[in-house]
Amino acid sequence: MTESFTLPAAAPARVLACGAFLKNRAARLEGDRLAWSAVHGDLAEAEACRALAASTEALLALGGVDAIAHDLHPDFHSTRLALALGERLGVPVIGVQHHHAHIAAVIAEAGIEGPVIGLALDGVGLGTDGTAWGGEVLWVDGGERAQRWERVAHLQPLALPGGDVAAREPWRLAAAVLHSLGRGDQIEARFGAVVGASTVRGLKTMLDRGLNCPISSGAGRWFDAAAGALGLSVRQAFEAEAAIALEQLATQALPGAAHAASFAPTLDLRGVVAEMFDASRDDTTARARAALRFHHALADGLADAAVHAARQHGCDTVVFGGGCFLNRVLGERLAHRLESQGLAVHAPRHAPCGDAGLALGQAWVAACSVAASRTVPRDLALEED
Repeated sequence: MTESFTLPAAAPARVLACGAFLKNRAARLEGDRLAWSAVHGDLAEAEACRALAASTEALLALGGVDAIAHDLHPDFHSTRLALALGERLGVPVIGVQHHHAHIAAVIAEAGIEGPVIGLALDGVGLGTDGTAWGGEVLWVDGGERAQRWERVAHLQPLALPGGDVAAREPWRLAAAVLHSLGRGDQIEARFGAVVGASTVRGLKTMLDRGLNCPISSGAGRWFDAAAGALGLSVRQAFEAEAAIALEQLATQALPGAAHAASFAPTLDLRGVVAEMFDASRDDTTARARAALRFHHALADGLADAAVHAARQHGCDTVVFGGGCFLNRVLGERLAHRLESQGLAVHAPRHAPCGDAGLALGQAWVAACSVAASRTVPRDLALEED
């Protein structure tokens, strides 16, 4: 089953986009019409992979395409499917960086013609440097030039002790913050009684030696670290459970002065998270204020970075993208700060802000890339400016 909607401007080429890994959804773009597949779910499930394959065939039955778009991650089933379809159809296959696609989706949906500063905030997406991104400040050109982009700033990367398991266990992220501040000797006292002394010692060894500790600039991981520091979540039962709990706690606090956060050029939230360990577990008001300070520090640091980037690049528009913008405390604070500086703010309206809307951005960027290749011969592989 497909659904469709009309964009403000026509795309310069026809594209089938295969989406990413989480909340996978495919789309076909032709002219000003975008046809969506159903949401297939996460591609770790065989049934979701089969559903994606069936959806791409249904979308291709609507008409031919000039290119196939996919995420940069080489191991995603959606990437492998895109490569196979491109070979079968004899059309280019174009990889689009995850966070670039989040911003391009809003550019397409809103019909933005000029360049923008994009704030792409989510849990993870593969960056062009091979590391996990997710707290990004991007410059992206508008209209039919949206294939042009640049990473201009990002959140301070955080170690993920244990790799992917760290995303499911917020205490690990909180422990990584302590370790990065030279306070690794406090980790066992903080978490030993909760997860076991041997587990904590193993994690500290990983951090000490840099074993299985990939880094990530993902905003979602910083929310996890903050929730872990406040004791809101040790192991998550579902995606974003810790971030949701942190937002709910923050809404209980009266608005106050934000904790200062520096951004030069990365936003380092370690000091803010470290302070959260000191909030008494028995003092709900203190914990709520700490949660609100974290949201404000993140929003204000990103706002300052976006304003600086906008002035540097001659932009007057900021675009929000990524699943973290489901957080209203963060989004409303950011929008207020940016609009007070005379910047226009655009957020997703029809397409979801998370990965279920990613295929629109993939398709738009790929269409722009195809159009550019028709006028200036070049490799279709997308690169940052």
